[in-house]
Amino acid sequence: MAGNNLQLDDFDTHILQLMQVSNRITSEQIAEKIGLSAAAVQRRIKRLRESKVISGDVSIVNPKLLNRPLTLVVQVTLERERADLMDAFKKEMKANPIVQQCYYVTGSSDFILIITASDMDDYEAFTRSCFFDNSNIRNFQTNVVMDRVKVGLTVPVERREA
Repeated sequence: MAGNNLQLDDFDTHILQLMQVSNRITSEQIAEKIGLSAAAVQRRIKRLRESKVISGDVSIVNPKLLNRPLTLVVQVTLERERADLMDAFKKEMKANPIVQQCYYVTGSSDFILIITASDMDDYEAFTRSCFFDNSNIRNFQTNVVMDRVKVGLTVPVERREA
């Protein structure tokens, strides 16, 4: 995680805005858009990666074209909230490839999962192995996504004042 004393200036925020739209943009293209040299842009990107402000570079794939047309939002409530049991659940969700996102949350449930599945049989197999075979799962509630209105991981970037 980036330290609180990391200073982001207008150039850094512009770089982050551009790279969140496409991480394939070149240093030269960024430099042209923001008025720095390509070498200066490369140094800034390296610093942003080293400080974990940029935590990864990924390609976004179309799940429908990869036979994963179903997206499910699942609320999970644990029976017991012991640290070792929660850690075991977190580890299992991190390791499961159909779990796209896993959030430990406050409120009426303990976790929110975003799941991708090829069909309901695929999802049922997931629930059997991860929920029904786990004695620490009190219950789960599934919402099937009907329309992916907005999907993304971009974060609004603003300059932080010192």
